[in-house]
Amino acid sequence: MFKITLEIEQLPEGPFLGTSPDLPGLVVQADSVEEVFRLAPGVAHDLIAVMVETRQKLPRGVETVTPPWRVPVLVPACIES
Repeated sequence: MFKITLEIEQLPEGPFLGTSPDLPGLVVQADSVEEVFRLAPGVAHDLIAVMVETRQKLPRGVETVTPPWRVPVLVPACIES
């Protein structure tokens, strides 16, 4: 299991773009932040798999994590009326 940083921004045209300063080449565009979160791990997995298969050194920001896993989770804000 690997840990990377995912940066998400909303594009002027409306969709959201996810990239990673830790894993060059990771680019995910989706209609929502949640969809970026859902798609990004698969894209990252495929990029890392190609790097391992072609014996490339993983970028410094890609960290191996072992159990127990501790990862931050984003929770949507609760807005009261």
